[in-house]
Amino acid sequence: MSNDALSTLNEVFQELFDDEELVIVPETTAADVAGWDSLMHVRLILAVEKAFNLRFKSSEIDSLKNVGSLLTLIEAKQQ
Repeated sequence: MSNDALSTLNEVFQELFDDEELVIVPETTAADVAGWDSLMHVRLILAVEKAFNLRFKSSEIDSLKNVGSLLTLIEAKQQ
């Protein structure tokens, strides 16, 4: 898991959730972040796609369990 990807993803989270103090780790889930509801999840996925210049399939999004699984998916898409 690349630190660059995690760093970029953390910036996306901080901007989207308007919280410069927010620090995500691979184990972070929606339950750990205030305001991360279904609408924010859609906005998050769109922001991640834009930040990393890639597209996710809905089946890939549905399989995400935490930030770590999102990072794994991002890195697989970048190969």
